[in-house]
Amino acid sequence: MSITEFLVEIAVEVVSEIGYLGVFILMLLESALIPIPSEAIMPFAGFLVASGEMDFLAAVLAGTLGNLVGSWLAYFLGDRYGRSFLNRYGRYLLITEEHWRHAEEFFQARGKLAVFVGRLLPAIRTIISFPAGMAKVEIIEFSIYTFIGSFIWCLALTYIGVVLGSQWEIIKNYSLYLDILALLILAAALIYIFKKRS
Repeated sequence: MSITEFLVEIAVEVVSEIGYLGVFILMLLESALIPIPSEAIMPFAGFLVASGEMDFLAAVLAGTLGNLVGSWLAYFLGDRYGRSFLNRYGRYLLITEEHWRHAEEFFQARGKLAVFVGRLLPAIRTIISFPAGMAKVEIIEFSIYTFIGSFIWCLALTYIGVVLGSQWEIIKNYSLYLDILALLILAAALIYIFKKRS
């Protein structure tokens, strides 16, 4: 059994046992830098909606609010410890002070857009709050755009789960490809930004 399959089984078990609270907790962890796949949590909640065991809007809001709270945790970790982490370990990750300065300028200029789009990208959505905290994106704007992006993401995945019904697990077969695509898009965007600034 792969790590992803193991995490999916845990997600299904938690949501089955404690319902909306389970959705909230798992989505909180997903946004707090713990890679629990929302591509399993929300479609399974959608399946439960289709089965009459959950309300659609309540499931979406449970996931969205979980994402928001988890994002606050990652944001404050980035704000408090991010810079010292980069100062200590950045060179091992090939991140120089100049690189971080450019990224910081990008977040200051386009922080709202970065947070909003980041919430809609697999893999990126799990980590976007940490650099946003490091760049000290204004917390009210961060919260608003995190909520909106998370709501769209949770709504889409829950709806897919409703449509697929008992076949909801199909989506997890494509989650790895979505993650790889998102990481490639992020890498390309960062390379473009750094080259443009250098």
